[in-house]
Amino acid sequence: MENQNASLSRQYDIDWIRVLATMGVFLYHCSMFFNPFPWHVKNNHLDSSSILVFSLFVGAWIMPIFFAISGSNVSFALKKRQTSAYLKERLIRLGVPLVFGVFILTPPQIFMERMANNQFSGTFLEFLPHYFDGIYLDFGGTGNFAFFGLHLWYLLVLLVFSFITLPLFKKAPNGRTFGITHLYLLPILLFVTGLIKTQGLGGWDLVFYLVILIYGYYFFSSSAFKPILKSTINYHFILAIITTAIYIVWFMKSFPQPGSVEGMIFYLVRTVNCWSLLLCIFFLADKYLSFSNGFLKYASEASMPFYVLHQPVIVFLGFFIRDLSWSIPVKLIFLVPVSFILIIICYHFIIRRVQFLRFTFGMKGHANKSVTFSKNKGVNIHENPANKN
Repeated sequence: MENQNASLSRQYDIDWIRVLATMGVFLYHCSMFFNPFPWHVKNNHLDSSSILVFSLFVGAWIMPIFFAISGSNVSFALKKRQTSAYLKERLIRLGVPLVFGVFILTPPQIFMERMANNQFSGTFLEFLPHYFDGIYLDFGGTGNFAFFGLHLWYLLVLLVFSFITLPLFKKAPNGRTFGITHLYLLPILLFVTGLIKTQGLGGWDLVFYLVILIYGYYFFSSSAFKPILKSTINYHFILAIITTAIYIVWFMKSFPQPGSVEGMIFYLVRTVNCWSLLLCIFFLADKYLSFSNGFLKYASEASMPFYVLHQPVIVFLGFFIRDLSWSIPVKLIFLVPVSFILIIICYHFIIRRVQFLRFTFGMKGHANKSVTFSKNKGVNIHENPANKN
């Protein structure tokens, strides 16, 4: 009965958001190969139209939503675990993949970036001793050691946030009353905190992500959140459409000077756009994705390994096709499915089957699960009853 109640209380819409957001960040990084923004490896011809529009749209919400659902998950985790168990779980599930990424997955990416930008000539083995030459701070810089694991900065930041927010969450646990004013308070708070510049990552500042995570802990996981969101969703959809159009057109026409009055107004529009899109995504997921099936169970377990592995694969393929005479559409059609297939093959046939790799990619211990595919039900995962506690 306890297991049944726990299953009923699980928010499957949050699981779906995480899975779909992982696919979103995969497509976003594929677009980075073609758009005009700096990145590790760039195509020989860049796109400043449709692919740029896609990058701007996805980049507005993709990393904030990871922190939003992370904050919500922290709320549930602290209800189920003691503080020591929670911190241990954070260190293992976030810290181990981060360290693995820094020392195993990151050096080849830095090597290919240096080769693509004519900053190094030689083999990968000749480059390896130089990986610790200076700190990698930005695309095209001179330092090589990326202590944050490039795209794995999210794991590092989330790990740090897990420790620094714990005293707050323990002193003021979740369960506070959620009101409609909280829906409109956050954009103001994000705009004000956005004026505090610390370190920009993934398009937003660290303080921005911290506020989003705290909001996720207190309000996205609140039982009062969804009814209030449902009653106001029409306004959020309208606001999301209007601010998306203004943000993208304004960016592509003339990006305002940071620190200017125009720059502050632009940032306000972008902040409101991000918040509105997050609310729309949470609403749609609650309405259409509040269920579980075999595919969700499989994809939820695969989401962390997929996230850890996706960028190295994209950079690797991009490095070898960047100077080919193929058109952008042909390269795009090649890069997206081939990258996806390689990642899934690595995960399904290697990572999930090897206990050590499960550990290094942030997965739970092997439960001797077998996977079958049903025409009507999709992916079914069967667990050996002997492994149940």
